[in-house]
Amino acid sequence: MQKIRIPLGLAFAILLLAVVPALLSWAGSPYVGRLAQLVLITIVLTGALNLLTGTAGLLALDTVVFYGLGAYTAAILSVTQGTSFMVDLAAAVALTTIVGVIFGFALVRLTSIFFAVATMALAISFHTTVLNWGDLTRGPMGYRGIPPVRFFGHAVGDWLESYYVTAVFCLIALFIMHRVMHSFYGNAVRAVREDEECARSLGLRTRWLRVQVYALHAAIMGAAGALYAHSNQFIGPDNFVLLEAALVLTGVIVGGIGSLPGAIIGGLVMVLLPEALREIGNLRAFAFGLLLFFSILFLPRGLFSEVRALALFRRDMPRSPWSRRGPPR
Repeated sequence: MQKIRIPLGLAFAILLLAVVPALLSWAGSPYVGRLAQLVLITIVLTGALNLLTGTAGLLALDTVVFYGLGAYTAAILSVTQGTSFMVDLAAAVALTTIVGVIFGFALVRLTSIFFAVATMALAISFHTTVLNWGDLTRGPMGYRGIPPVRFFGHAVGDWLESYYVTAVFCLIALFIMHRVMHSFYGNAVRAVREDEECARSLGLRTRWLRVQVYALHAAIMGAAGALYAHSNQFIGPDNFVLLEAALVLTGVIVGGIGSLPGAIIGGLVMVLLPEALREIGNLRAFAFGLLLFFSILFLPRGLFSEVRALALFRRDMPRSPWSRRGPPR
């Protein structure tokens, strides 16, 4: 009797679109629903950063730059111009892609710690800009009254409806990242990560490949920022500090660098672990840091390593017709 195997993507979609909403409805708590949304958005951020840091090998601390740029683009357009969510989303993706290409060409020639320091400088500069450019960003007051997501004239105001929108967005983003990471293109990017000179000798345009990945990760983060702005209906400079970028990077490392399942696990850990430690009060930050320290110390490859992720996804790929008959003669 042949064993029935459910594809991983389908199982994850069922989990997000059926199992989790059922549990949220049973809990009946808007706070838990908003927390679930934050988990999904964080998973998108860790996945996008994992695409850059894990697959392309570029250690970055620029999450808040593109996440914040997408959020402020959506907030400014919707509040001042009255645009719809889809227009804001398209504008955020377009702007962050353009900025990502520009920054990418300037930064990808840097390596290791130099690239990390440059992206950290971008994050600090972005936070300083939104904090002080009051005429555009409203400074420390931030943007309030951002309209909720609307589809076909219907405002998604209910927390459960808002969760469904975020879940669908998360699935689409993860599908895009999965297709990029587990493809010939993803293998080419890994080849550049492992040995740039060898990859260049094989005809790969190494710098352009890195710029493309940088722009893609920027666009995904920008889209997540636009969704966050419309879901939260308020954004301010405190949402886009360097600490947030460090936490997302920590989630990538804890989950597993180069691993998409690891990015999902890392996003869950970075949101739910501090929440679980809330009962211990002021010791929460210390306990959270200690747990992260020991997880990195004893699991340097993360909770779900890149090797395991590649083996898992390639096991579920359709087998070549040669695998049973042997190669053609």
